[in-house]
Amino acid sequence: MSFGEPEGYDEHARPRPLGRRSRSQTVAAAACLVLGAGLITGAATGGWLADGFEGPAARNGFTAAGALWHNVPVDQLFPPALQGKGAGPGNADRTWTRIAVAPDSGCKGAFDPLLRKVLDPVGCARLLRATYTDATQSHVTTVGLLFTEADAAGMSALARRFDTERLDRRTDLMPLPYAAKGTAAAGFGPGQRASWAISVLTDAPVVVYAVTGWADGRTVDPPQPAGDAMESGAGTGPAQAGLGHEAQGLADRIERGLRKKAGTATERPS
Repeated sequence: MSFGEPEGYDEHARPRPLGRRSRSQTVAAAACLVLGAGLITGAATGGWLADGFEGPAARNGFTAAGALWHNVPVDQLFPPALQGKGAGPGNADRTWTRIAVAPDSGCKGAFDPLLRKVLDPVGCARLLRATYTDATQSHVTTVGLLFTEADAAGMSALARRFDTERLDRRTDLMPLPYAAKGTAAAGFGPGQRASWAISVLTDAPVVVYAVTGWADGRTVDPPQPAGDAMESGAGTGPAQAGLGHEAQGLADRIERGLRKKAGTATERPS
């Protein structure tokens, strides 16, 4: 038994088999199908983006990160030893050992006046610092975690300013080191700063920074930001000694650990 083809009506109200469509009708139907699928996919993607970057998960991660300074042991924020696989010049491996931890404090006297002025809009809830040395004990690096009082919008505004004005490359905005008596960093003062890195996070109320110098107390003129010192062919003293890699490598790893503890959004590639 066979069934007849169902009928419909054309633009002149004449019966026509529905199974037979003109080429233009077929193309139109396909276009509608694609458009509909695109709208559905777009709506789903939009919902995912809203939850992923501005939704409850992101907000919870931001809040959790702001409480880490008193919720997480110092050994987890500043591990006693850190491995830097591929963190050195030419992708050489690095090993850093923590030699001092500063008492957690406010920010009074912890930054040069101009940097303090730049950071003032986000406030200072707490400042944590630790100093590391490399395997040869020839370099020392202070890493800092400034926990701010800002919301996500405030952190984003500061990050944009750092980016557009290139504030992370200004020598008058270098962070101060933490020099601990009786350690390889005892002589690590403002004049010994050789390279540095500053990262303003937008998914956590935290500014991460690192500043590096030589352990023998020599002065550096001029210091060079880590991003420039890591460039291929850079011929300055900090670049030749790999101090840009020291600062950036340690800052990246402390930042990764912070993000992991807070459960915030995917970290920036380093």
